[in-house]
Amino acid sequence: MKKNSGIIWPIGIGLSILGVVALGAWTIMEASKMPVQESDIYMTYYQDADANANKIINAAIEFNKKYNIEYLGKQLDVNNSEIAYKITTKDGKNIDDAKVKLIVTRPQTHDYDFTLENPKVANGTYSFETKLPGIGRWNIMAQIEVGENKRYYNLKADTRSDKKPTEY
Repeated sequence: MKKNSGIIWPIGIGLSILGVVALGAWTIMEASKMPVQESDIYMTYYQDADANANKIINAAIEFNKKYNIEYLGKQLDVNNSEIAYKITTKDGKNIDDAKVKLIVTRPQTHDYDFTLENPKVANGTYSFETKLPGIGRWNIMAQIEVGENKRYYNLKADTRSDKKPTEY
């Protein structure tokens, strides 16, 4: 009979607990190295979008009660893309004093993001001209503010398609 056979179980349990704690710490350290990505819908961090979801949705409802947004641009082209929106009141009057900010981004990555501000404005039409850094799928995220009203208007586009960008 062995004298140390009763100590094997406590050592095994202790090593198992240490292993679980070490793997938990390693997981937390690796996860903290990853950057926090912006939301692909509300142009802010996921945590802020989640915390303010009801405010964002209610603001969009209020905006839609007063204003119309229409995408006027054509499909995207790598060398020369025009992104244009028409903003009008519900009774058809042009809005020329809105603030429009765009972020053009690739789905699943933010490596190619770029921001467009200060559009050309004429008769309620806000237009941006840009070159894209590559062919393929793109998301066009717009933040539109008219006075106290704010709305996000997001489009999916593909430079390889003949179709106009579609809202998502």
